[in-house]
Amino acid sequence: MTTAYLNRIATAVPPHDMHQAFQAFVEATLPEGKPRNLFRRMARAAAIDHRYTFLRPVVTEDGSVRDLNEFYVRGSFPATAPRMQAFEKFAPLLARDALDKLALSEAERRAVTHVIVTTCTGLYAPGLDYEAVDHLQLNPSVERTLIGFMGCFAAINALKSARHIVRSQPGAKVLLLSLELCSLHMQETQDLEQLLAFTVFADGCAAYLVSAEPIGLAIDSFLAVRLPDTHQLITWRIGQQGFDMVLSGQVPGELRRGLAAAGSQITHGADPRSIDLWAIHPGGRTILDAAEQGLALPPDALADSRLILANYGNMSSATVMFVLERIMRRARSGQLGCAMSFGPGVTAETMIFHAV
Repeated sequence: MTTAYLNRIATAVPPHDMHQAFQAFVEATLPEGKPRNLFRRMARAAAIDHRYTFLRPVVTEDGSVRDLNEFYVRGSFPATAPRMQAFEKFAPLLARDALDKLALSEAERRAVTHVIVTTCTGLYAPGLDYEAVDHLQLNPSVERTLIGFMGCFAAINALKSARHIVRSQPGAKVLLLSLELCSLHMQETQDLEQLLAFTVFADGCAAYLVSAEPIGLAIDSFLAVRLPDTHQLITWRIGQQGFDMVLSGQVPGELRRGLAAAGSQITHGADPRSIDLWAIHPGGRTILDAAEQGLALPPDALADSRLILANYGNMSSATVMFVLERIMRRARSGQLGCAMSFGPGVTAETMIFHAV
């Protein structure tokens, strides 16, 4: 059976760091005293230093926050349609940046047979699949697939689809794009759990290539682990003012228990501690802590994931690819790895790979 390989990854983020301005914006919406102090304490504990957006939030000299795009105006946050218009405006810019960084040669562009796109933060048609085809001047007859609204684990499912394609068509070259603009879905609320969720999410894009050429990371196997009785803990629905997220504080505890129960099932009988390379989706600090504890991993096992969280936040489906890109740079031939992302269900989508 033909082996599929993740050959190359390129990543990109928008130009504006929103993290400090966003925290100041949220603090100003909360009453002074316990609510504001609790948010500050929990935001500091999130272990995030930077998150990026196409919007331009700035902290003014008097300490207030202004959105130079006037996208988020207190008392008048945009409805869903303007948010989708912003996605249609900005998403192609980010996609082109990542695709350019992938640096496909003219011969490689001619060889691309399939395009797969994952996103859960914007919808329009013709969409990002057409943007990729047009920008790279690919064969207009390439097969195109959109994996939509799956949330943070969509990139693992995209890799699963790419592997199926390559195993059935060994000459196939699959171009994948995972792009999210999470910053377009902030809500005006004083609900602390929801505000803390907004403090984690950010924008980013990964472009990557899968083929039968033995370069990069060999894709060995996949396993989906669905945690029982967790259906309502992560939800993502289209609302009147953007997409409405529920991200329960119970998720880390359930994830810890679920991964501990799955254990070596994820690694196909191997001791999880025998895995050399861990690419865990940094959904948040508590998510990484739960994965580390549930799998009984050493403290430095998730260093790459924690660094991506600190520098970029949670970019939904693109994030695990940022971690894999970092791992690719230092992986040594023969090292065994496990990639894992979490999302609605609650489900952990896992992938075993090894470096070639």
